[in-house]
Amino acid sequence: MSSPLIIRNLTSKPIEVKRCEYHGTAPSLSRGGITNFSQNVTSLFWNATSPAAPPVSEPTTSFVHEDVSIWIGPFKAVQTEIKPQSQNETVHLTFETEGEQHRLETPTLTSNSTTLKPVSDTAKLNFTAVHLIEHSHLTLYSSTNLQSWMGSFRDDTPLSALSIPGTHNSPTCHRALPSVRCQAVSPPEQLENGVRFFDIRVQPEAPLDPSKDGLILVHGVFPISLTGAKYLRDLLKEVYTFLDRNPSETVIMSLKREGTGNSTDAQLSKILRNYYAGDPQRWFTAPRIPFLGEARGKIVLIRRFGLDDSLKKEWGRAGWGIDAENWADNTPNATCPSGDVCVQDFYEVLETVNIEKKIQYSQEHLERAAKCRCSLPALENLAGIAPPKQPFYINFLTASNFWKVGCWPEKIAAKLNPAIVDFLCRRHNALEDGNPQQAEATGDGSTGIVVCDWVGHKGNWDLVRCIIGMNAKLEMRERKT
Repeated sequence: MSSPLIIRNLTSKPIEVKRCEYHGTAPSLSRGGITNFSQNVTSLFWNATSPAAPPVSEPTTSFVHEDVSIWIGPFKAVQTEIKPQSQNETVHLTFETEGEQHRLETPTLTSNSTTLKPVSDTAKLNFTAVHLIEHSHLTLYSSTNLQSWMGSFRDDTPLSALSIPGTHNSPTCHRALPSVRCQAVSPPEQLENGVRFFDIRVQPEAPLDPSKDGLILVHGVFPISLTGAKYLRDLLKEVYTFLDRNPSETVIMSLKREGTGNSTDAQLSKILRNYYAGDPQRWFTAPRIPFLGEARGKIVLIRRFGLDDSLKKEWGRAGWGIDAENWADNTPNATCPSGDVCVQDFYEVLETVNIEKKIQYSQEHLERAAKCRCSLPALENLAGIAPPKQPFYINFLTASNFWKVGCWPEKIAAKLNPAIVDFLCRRHNALEDGNPQQAEATGDGSTGIVVCDWVGHKGNWDLVRCIIGMNAKLEMRERKT
């Protein structure tokens, strides 16, 4: 028999449970009252462009129903006494907010997120639920269009304040050697479903010939496809096309030199500057974290390579690109000397038992990001005082071991991605005691940049939706100005 249902409202709106309908049980079954408690939480969004999950089924007979009033405040959780009495019983819940009612059937008909069904065709709000059946935990969040989710935020939002989903070795969606492929779907599909950080590794094709500017996409020393070389220029065309269609968005691109041969970072930097990233209408290459308004419609460069001496004179001799050159290797937590990047990139999972350690490090980095409170210039900098620097918290949910099948990227992602969805839904930025006074002192609940493998596999974008959803507190603060 299942435990009583916990409902977590990860939206900025108060929501009330108005009605419970129990199906597949005896009509004479009695039900107890409802109790609740509150705790501080955060918020999520749903990708309205993705195929909808199966809607709540229409019952022919309601064997037992109960009118209730369970109020769940914004960013709060409630323990209820709602639970099926048998494995064959389902519970249909009716939620109400701002005069609209929406219905949901539990247990949900899919392991992925499920859309709530509006009772009225004129409803303006949309909600989605993630039902963690093993924990009897239901998470509610608001729906948004992930093609243009950055459009909800102000131009003066520091880019590092946002919760941003990313992908690791982003273009490695092709048929490739084991451990080389890290993604289930193509970069354009990633962008359409909310991903805004790309991790790219390149190898100069002919570094000693200044007339040739080819940059081959690689993963380590290997090409990303067994069917022929793939090039950065073609990938950038896809990114530009997306940004042209969605000018409210930006794409953060981390570039690193890998591959074979004797090319140098200095050569790579000159090729990028002279042939790829020299257009200020397409690229943001200042050596600092931008505000969102500066980055809309552009690629923001994070460089994991050294500069040619000529580029060290750019931007008033401050350099070129956001500096992540001295990126600590295989680290659970380290800050680059520039102060612009704080990274978790522990990747040497040599045995499957070490996956739990990777999950732990990933959760700890989420907690570091959650404690930050964005300094909004219009709200907090009226005296002309520079805000404290908030770095990009970059959190790699990725690891592999070429020699062990159970530690290939897709195998690790199959364990790590659901664990992080669970963490975000139940525990991220949630205070244990639920003290509302403490809730005001916590950060914005950001995740930072969360870099994933194998998102979108079989249409499952829940991890991306959860990451973007953690922007809700920040968005609510911005709306108050």
